Amino acid sequence: MNVLVTGAAGFIGSHFAEKLASQGHRVIGIDNFSNYYSRELKEKNARDLESKGIELIKFDLCDDGLSDIIQDEIHYIFHFAGQPGISVKSTFESYFQNNFIATNKLLNFALEQKELKLFVNLSTSSVYGKYATLAEDEETKPVSDYGVTKLAAEQLVLSKSRSNLLKACSLRLFSVYGPRERPDKLFTKLIDCAINDKKFPLFEGSTSHIRSFTFVGDIVEGILSVIGKEDICDGQIFNIGSENEHTTQEGIDNIEKITGKKIEFEHLPKRPGDQLRTSANIHKARKLLGYEPKTTFYEGLEKQTAWFKED
Repeated sequence: MNVLVTGAAGFIGSHFAEKLASQGHRVIGIDNFSNYYSRELKEKNARDLESKGIELIKFDLCDDGLSDIIQDEIHYIFHFAGQPGISVKSTFESYFQNNFIATNKLLNFALEQKELKLFVNLSTSSVYGKYATLAEDEETKPVSDYGVTKLAAEQLVLSKSRSNLLKACSLRLFSVYGPRERPDKLFTKLIDCAINDKKFPLFEGSTSHIRSFTFVGDIVEGILSVIGKEDICDGQIFNIGSENEHTTQEGIDNIEKITGKKIEFEHLPKRPGDQLRTSANIHKARKLLGYEPKTTFYEGLEKQTAWFKED
């Protein structure tokens, strides 16, 4: 099958593209190589993908002309691309353009694909708001521009399903970590600070935040589980993550234990838009997709630390 993966040079997208290729699918990756974080890291991911036979196209989904570049029929679209995270440096306009407008243009491309089986939108637990503990049919209350624009994009995708224009679903991912995690994300930064004797920027109150930290390999398996289940997934939303909850302090303690180093902190005021608790309710994904994450928190952090040291 021909599978299009947007954001393919990024953290989760690169792992997913590799897994698809290992299963014999033809994978076409798209990434705009934005300067939101280390271009060097993305280019390294890109080289790894290309060495595995994955075609990677530099393209900004906010632009027109995707149909001119990709002329083969696409059977699945997995949409990872977007403006990630919660950052005071990111404007609402950048979130809106990269999360909503880009999704709309990708949907226009998808509607041209006569053999498309399923459009899979990758969303986030941030759509739930400060307390992401709910089932998929409960009320969303995002508190960040990131969460608001991701929720809008999700509804845009599902509107095409409701209008019977294409089959589509959305997967809400919970606190993903592991090898290739962005440099600005929690555990890559913690590991870097521990190993290289840097001060970690610690936002007030964040050590007590509770998360369903989910290893990237378990996330990839969850996303893969929709393939072949188009009729079941059409129009649906699924939470994908670990049911096990851990505090940020537990993560700090584990990194210090794994590295054998004590982390120093730079204490900062509270960050607006932060979630206080995420707890993945995966009853629906378990029942309909057979989803079952397996990697323990400590095992995942060991793998991420090993990757950081090798990289």
